[in-house]
Amino acid sequence: MTTDQAALTNGDLARIFHEIGDMLELQGELGFKVIAYHRAADAIGRSPVDLVSAYRSGDPPRIAGVGKAISDKLAELATTGRLAFHERLRVEVPPRLVELLQIPGLGPKSVRQLHQDLGIESLDDLRAAAEAGRLRTVRGMSARTEVLVLEGLARLADRPPVRMRLDRAEDLVTAVMAALAQVPGVRSLEPAGSFRRRRETIGDLDLLAETNDPAALMAAFTSLPMAETVIGKGLAKSAIRLVRGPQVDLMAMSLAAACTYRIHFTGSKEHNVRLRAMARDRGWSLSEKGFLRIGEDGEPLTGDAAELRTFATEAEAYAFLGLPFIEPELRENQGEIEAALAGTLPRLVSLPDLRGDLHSHSDWSDGRQPIEVMIAAARARGHAYQVLTDHSQSLGIARGLSPERVARQAEVIAALNARFAEEEAAGTAPAATPPEGFRLLHGCELEIRADGKLDFEDELLARFDVVVASVHVGRRQSRGDLTRRTLNGIRSPHVDVIAHPSGRKIDERPDLDLDWDLVYGEAARTGTALEMNG
Repeated sequence: MTTDQAALTNGDLARIFHEIGDMLELQGELGFKVIAYHRAADAIGRSPVDLVSAYRSGDPPRIAGVGKAISDKLAELATTGRLAFHERLRVEVPPRLVELLQIPGLGPKSVRQLHQDLGIESLDDLRAAAEAGRLRTVRGMSARTEVLVLEGLARLADRPPVRMRLDRAEDLVTAVMAALAQVPGVRSLEPAGSFRRRRETIGDLDLLAETNDPAALMAAFTSLPMAETVIGKGLAKSAIRLVRGPQVDLMAMSLAAACTYRIHFTGSKEHNVRLRAMARDRGWSLSEKGFLRIGEDGEPLTGDAAELRTFATEAEAYAFLGLPFIEPELRENQGEIEAALAGTLPRLVSLPDLRGDLHSHSDWSDGRQPIEVMIAAARARGHAYQVLTDHSQSLGIARGLSPERVARQAEVIAALNARFAEEEAAGTAPAATPPEGFRLLHGCELEIRADGKLDFEDELLARFDVVVASVHVGRRQSRGDLTRRTLNGIRSPHVDVIAHPSGRKIDERPDLDLDWDLVYGEAARTGTALEMNG
């Protein structure tokens, strides 16, 4: 592929590196290499620097997370408009083959096999083969595979627009705001919409800006290197789409009406409808521009009778409606209005409320850090405790601990606690250490095996300070079997917590099919905690 060098944008560069990652995955390349290309693509797409111009001028920036091998390829692509490695991959891997990875249950190995054995290169090819009963002729596939593939294709056709996890959205919001922060005239930039409400998945991104030069801001926004396309451009609002990313809407707020802009562009549609109804009951029309006085006919008053009310803060605007301030995370019309009127709004948990961590993994199993590094971070945060819960023995993929390794780990933990006590007595503990000191507790993440048995004997479980039990394998068992396994953990006198009881992964894996009423009832009866896993 030849690309017009002069027309290359950061978006083009990022798209090509994402394609490389996809094609390497289909070729069975090692996972870390595939991830490296996708991470590089994300970093390239978010870069506020026009990378093509920078490379052509001989002053390329260092891009965090991009190693030398990928950096060399980026230099080749940015300076010549071509990348030989990418062109070779496009010959070896049909570009539309990547689409097949969207079907649940079809991994790179299966897709390669379908391509090699049946010549499948697209979703249409896959549908035709499944409907004709040809998938079952491929080794390892069956009539059941064909049913699952057709169900996956149907869900793909009917699925709502792609949403991204909150952490991914946060990376993009941070990058866009950083790129716009130095534009002349910008007084503030802040996120709104479902991102400000901290929904677990986000569709489009909404940004609000206070500026005395909206033309400069909108020009900078619509020319961001990370933009793939410009959807619309105006002085009050502009919209772009990011590379392999969402639409981003930028609104310039009226300085006088900033608080009602925040309210209007933060709350869910249903929450805002409730607020507007409350405003009308009081004789006002509420919009992002403020509160307009309305007449008996329900229309805003005009002329000398016209009246517009604005406020300096959202709290004052809510108070004007007879409500206390409602935190952004609650603005979903899920009972928050009634709770506000009744004076029973909950206090949201914040970081200072956290005293410690009941579930953590070190590099003894599938964690990435040594115990000492983890504990140093916990103590620096002012935590009072940390529970080390490395996996138990049967979860081999996570390097679960045998009883012998559990015993060795207990010795390490005892030695660390002795050291912490000495430091606290000598006054050399971290400044953030709470008055009661810090303690490292020995726990485990206990596997509830596919046969329903617990992974360690009771004698060993009794030695742990905290036992967190979980279901990882056998997720396709019947509802009854999955429920019985979970109840086996709950009813054990040694199990304190059921980890991630639903087993869900956001946008990747659905909830386990459990009898939730029975699970909740038994957890309440036995005093077993159910983990809320973020």
